[in-house]
Amino acid sequence: MMDRISLLLSIIGGINWLLVGLFRFDLVAYLFGGQAATVSRVIYTIVGVAALWCISLLFRERVGAADGEAR
Repeated sequence: MMDRISLLLSIIGGINWLLVGLFRFDLVAYLFGGQAATVSRVIYTIVGVAALWCISLLFRERVGAADGEAR
């Protein structure tokens, strides 16, 4: 469950960075009152922590649900 939430938040953060890179448009800042707004900073922090969590996905063995074997 935590893996999926972290992955979803990381994808959202990646899309936000895509918008910044292509169009100089920060969706989070736009929606929540600027980059320095407390809500925006909390969202940036949550997305950053989620990305750190996703790093652990790179180093874990995956176990198949049906066969129980590592892939």
